[in-house]
Amino acid sequence: MGKGKNPGRKKSVVREYVEAIAVAVLLALVIRQFVVQAFRIPSGSMEDTLLVGDFLLANKFIYGPTIPFTDIRLPGIRKPRTGDVVIFKYPRDPKKDFIKRVIATEGQRVEIRDKVVYVNGEVLPLPPKSKFTDRRILPRRVSHRDNFGPVTVPRDAFFVMGDNRDNSQDGRYWGFVPMKNLKGKAMILYWSWNKKAPLWDVVHKVRWGRLAHLIR
Repeated sequence: MGKGKNPGRKKSVVREYVEAIAVAVLLALVIRQFVVQAFRIPSGSMEDTLLVGDFLLANKFIYGPTIPFTDIRLPGIRKPRTGDVVIFKYPRDPKKDFIKRVIATEGQRVEIRDKVVYVNGEVLPLPPKSKFTDRRILPRRVSHRDNFGPVTVPRDAFFVMGDNRDNSQDGRYWGFVPMKNLKGKAMILYWSWNKKAPLWDVVHKVRWGRLAHLIR
């Protein structure tokens, strides 16, 4: 007698594949929500620390991830500190993600005088790859870009600025970031794509030297 087909076995194999895919998708969603998430840099506000076309991974666990569809934050390892490069929901439009550097945290007093940043009366050193693109010093009545404050960061909030100090929409213009808007700490670059290079020039299209670059 010929061997008959075993439909039960076929269904079992299909079911195993479906279950494996479902588990993988669920695991990916959990990791994205609670552990690490990928982001892309769309603007030059953090140059030259981060460049347009950089792709990075953010650590969501360090500050404590939020429970989906709520403002409830789970315990993290620590709170954000001055100098951290963070991703957060833009306070004026929470649908947008912004990335900036933390300048001051709750209770600290921040002031900018002629482009020099002071935190609690002490000069805050510039980030290693920060830059200025405009030599002018704008008076306070014209813009908050070069002269700002003093202001004290309220509870459960922090103050941020871009490393490209003359070309960044940040806390100088729209105020403090609530802790509930915080998404994660920028951790490492996993890809960097130079849009200005010709599409056919793969050697220069990819910024090879930036891959696996730690963000500080």
